[in-house]
Amino acid sequence: MKKMPRWLAVFAALLLPFAAVAQQKGLDIDIIGGNASALPITIVPMPYQGSSAAPQTDVAGVVRADLERSGQFRTLPEAQIVEKPVRGGDIQFATWRALKQNYIVVGRVLDAGAGAYRVEYELFDVPKGERLLGLAMTARGNAMRDVAHQMADAIYEKITGVRGAFWTRIAYVTASGKGDAMRYALMVADSDGFNPQTIVRSAEPLLSPSWSPDGSKLAYVSFERGNSAIYIQNIGTGARELVTSFRGINSAPAFSPDGRKLALTLSRSGNPEIYVMDLGSKQLTQLTNHFAIDTEPTWAPDGSAVYFTSDRGGRPQVYKVGAGGGSAERVTFQGNYNAKPSVSYDGKKIAVAQGSGNSYKIAMMDSSLGSPRWSTLSPGSLDESPSFAPNASM
Repeated sequence: MKKMPRWLAVFAALLLPFAAVAQQKGLDIDIIGGNASALPITIVPMPYQGSSAAPQTDVAGVVRADLERSGQFRTLPEAQIVEKPVRGGDIQFATWRALKQNYIVVGRVLDAGAGAYRVEYELFDVPKGERLLGLAMTARGNAMRDVAHQMADAIYEKITGVRGAFWTRIAYVTASGKGDAMRYALMVADSDGFNPQTIVRSAEPLLSPSWSPDGSKLAYVSFERGNSAIYIQNIGTGARELVTSFRGINSAPAFSPDGRKLALTLSRSGNPEIYVMDLGSKQLTQLTNHFAIDTEPTWAPDGSAVYFTSDRGGRPQVYKVGAGGGSAERVTFQGNYNAKPSVSYDGKKIAVAQGSGNSYKIAMMDSSLGSPRWSTLSPGSLDESPSFAPNASM
């Protein structure tokens, strides 16, 4: 039997705990956030007023779920909404002050004709009795969830001052079947998991989807050629480009903030190292050169550096190297296992899969106040692959 090279054995060991999880149980996509000071808000059900069939989407329900999921808001359950005003003039503010609500959203859905609907809504500050926002949007029935997500974004931004991230998409890989019948699919869906769309199907494993900054493309790893290879797929046109298929490892692609480069892990020199490819010229720049395993690159938000996982200190930890190469510096020091880094858009937070024994949780290192502060975000014991929302609030 052919002996596995040491670097490949160690590389496999880095990924093995999570590979085992995928085979033992279904994987969940969890959006984690929240704080004890979540703002109380009521999203009043929005009645439909029209002669044609009502839209199938519960617009107020989608907005309510979005804001609740953000962790920044505590929405009043629909069963506890004692009054159902439609316009600002209908609001009895004393009622909502008694219920200790900070904000209230009212509105209605109107028939706009030709299969379209008009959504009108208003946001009010309950203690002050002041209107903060009043907007209207028109869309066809199949786009009403998009309208609801845009509403949630506008409400979120008006109250917090931070741009919302509900009208965005997530990418993930599914696996179905067993043995030789196992099939894989690269999927995209709305941020809440609705409207799933299959982008790629394969009889061989698909891994590590990574969005381009403009959301038009996905880079990912496929084993359809027998060995790992990195592709870039255009979501709109379906066009696909083979980026790398070197002998050995081709893994963990990550688009640069400007979308012109791709950070990736290659073992073309014999050991897994971090490289950057210019997508225009296809020129490769090697950033690391170490006998340890360097993998899972992700970019600093300004494109000046690349964070990655390495076991060069004996156990997997997060390191950082300049985008043009140079000396790498260790970033994480808490615990014996920190991997799969994700960096927030402001560069102040790093989320990781943090291991302790046979338990893996999502943890976050927050340096916004100077000295790093750690917090555990997920309740499970087999959690992986953290990813920040574009606004870093989730």
